[in-house]
Amino acid sequence: MTRALALAAVLIATALAPAALAAAPKTDLVDIEDEVMCVTCRVPLNIAEGAQPDSQRAFIRELIAEGQTKEQIKQALVAQYGIDVLATPQTSGVGLTAYAIPLALGAILVATLVLLAPRWRRRSPAGIGAGDTPADDGLSDTDEARLEADLARYDR
Repeated sequence: MTRALALAAVLIATALAPAALAAAPKTDLVDIEDEVMCVTCRVPLNIAEGAQPDSQRAFIRELIAEGQTKEQIKQALVAQYGIDVLATPQTSGVGLTAYAIPLALGAILVATLVLLAPRWRRRSPAGIGAGDTPADDGLSDTDEARLEADLARYDR
């Protein structure tokens, strides 16, 4: 009876192992580097150079070797270096404005275009009013005669 239970336990464990591995995707350094900052030079870790970024990368590699997920590694980085290590703004307080302001400006721009586009389409082309024609230059007879005389003088 105990052999049957042991065999059943082994079969269940082998059946559930792929599901457990699939639930936690494999994390790599490149995937995390662009989402965290160097705490001394305040640039993304993927472009930072120096002793501090190298120690942060070594810390991340250790956590990856332990099999931690991306979120667990980020939490460990925050615990080790503070909240400033994350490259993404916080989702509350002042950090929320980093998300809200661009969205609000985009909405204002779209609303402005929706309101002004019909007016722009109704406007007559090239400033020509009703009754005007492109051939009508609006010169009086005396101005036209003077213009012709000036042009004739330059043609000599």
